[in-house]
Amino acid sequence: MTTTPSSTTAPTAADVPQPKIIGELINNAYARARRAWEARDVSGFQHLAKLQADAGAEFVNLNIDGTQKVAVRVEEMLEFLPILIPAVQEVTDVSLSFDNPNIAYHRVALEAFDRSKSRCKPLFNSLAASREDLDEMIAMIGEHDMRCIVMASECFRPDGSTGQSLDPQQSYEAVKHFVDLLVDKAGRTVDDIIVDPGLAPVGADTYGLVNIGLDTMRLCTADPQLKGLHYSVGLSNFAWGTPKAIKPLLERAYLTIGGRIGLDYALANVEANATPLEADHPLIADLEAALEQGRANDGETAEDAGFRQAEQIMELCNDYIDE
Repeated sequence: MTTTPSSTTAPTAADVPQPKIIGELINNAYARARRAWEARDVSGFQHLAKLQADAGAEFVNLNIDGTQKVAVRVEEMLEFLPILIPAVQEVTDVSLSFDNPNIAYHRVALEAFDRSKSRCKPLFNSLAASREDLDEMIAMIGEHDMRCIVMASECFRPDGSTGQSLDPQQSYEAVKHFVDLLVDKAGRTVDDIIVDPGLAPVGADTYGLVNIGLDTMRLCTADPQLKGLHYSVGLSNFAWGTPKAIKPLLERAYLTIGGRIGLDYALANVEANATPLEADHPLIADLEAALEQGRANDGETAEDAGFRQAEQIMELCNDYIDE
């Protein structure tokens, strides 16, 4: 059985640092981006890019893939990227994050990207164990001197297959494997690598994935050989399905909890959830208590604990909405 590191090993500073933000608003899940995509409105995308840059985003993430509300073909993305990227670089020198599992997306994006107009390296979002073109992706990161996001939520199995990490030790081993690959094969430093430990909707997390992500960060930050790694999550996943009135508060509370452990980046909405809650805000302790309920006791399944966590999250939401 894997021993989970104690949370007492985490930093205990009263002031939680502000994470660096990877701005997520250029994503068809958002209405403004979706309207800009459907009209191929370059000025609309420029507005979203500048809005995020002016709000202090470290990167502007480009995700023009389909969602439940709009279908997007790969060919459409590849046709539009050479138009979109120079237009965005006209209005901001904040660097860009290219967000897609298809290597052709990154190839076309990098051809259109002008490094001389960017204040720092572009970001490859993201590497995962299951990527079909993983070796080529790693070579691309080295060739173009990129930073990259590594997904710890997928693991490499001893038989050569890959799968979902359902244990922080598996995620930790995946991180170490990726660091070795990126250092040895792509000439990256640990400073170039941002680990996404994984984040699930907290109110529907029947596998304990939120705690696995937090515990993965604890394992990694305790390893002196991984000193200097960065950590990020897709923050808007966290409060999915909870009442709209409390979603930003829950997301900001997670930033505070994660920031105490080492979270120093977040893919986030600069207008809603990009600032941690104050360390003494009562929601912090309430959320930590709910997450503890998500840890399985002896004789319990992860699902048992997950339902208990979900119930406490819903009670917590009701308490804060009623205030």
